[in-house]
Amino acid sequence: MGAESMDRIGLRRKPKQERSIQRLDLILAAAAKIIAQKGVSAMRMTELAVAAKVPIGSVYQYFPEKAAIVKALFDQHASTIQAKTAAMFSDVQSLDQALDVVCATIDWYYESYRGDPVYLGVWMGTETDQDLLRLNIEHSGRVAGIFDDAVRRLAPDLCDEKMFARTYLFSHLIGAVIRLAAVSEETIARSMLGEWKRVIRASLFAASASSAA
Repeated sequence: MGAESMDRIGLRRKPKQERSIQRLDLILAAAAKIIAQKGVSAMRMTELAVAAKVPIGSVYQYFPEKAAIVKALFDQHASTIQAKTAAMFSDVQSLDQALDVVCATIDWYYESYRGDPVYLGVWMGTETDQDLLRLNIEHSGRVAGIFDDAVRRLAPDLCDEKMFARTYLFSHLIGAVIRLAAVSEETIARSMLGEWKRVIRASLFAASASSAA
């Protein structure tokens, strides 16, 4: 991502003093509530300042525009997902076990974010801004890297460009499937996730892993 993009979606300054950190947290907490209620497109910086009970200048002191607030909230969710995925893969001992972990990760992801209007609102915000969309794609790449590292450790002979492309594709599609399920009726959502997990078991490590559901 270029410097110009980061200028518009990055923090203008990183708070160091406790008071400044607390003020930034207030702004982000207020933004999360507004996004949960109205979505990203309806959020206004002046409204945000009022909700956070801070001067409008304090909002712009940290965030050059609304997209930077969306990025900050997205980064929080992405960091949680990446850390959870890495932890779940840390003790995997076989490709079959890795498939079980992928499916368990999908269940955790769905249960964690189905009822989270902030996450869904932030994700919708990333879909309407090119710089934020690139962040989402970079997040998929980091999760794919976790998958790829597991394959390298367990079956290094499978590691090639095609395998990385496959893990990258599945990583991005997992997020898309979860978000579709999260806005769908519960019964349909569970059926979609079951079908998606069957596809993963049959295809993700197809060269050497069992395809049993």
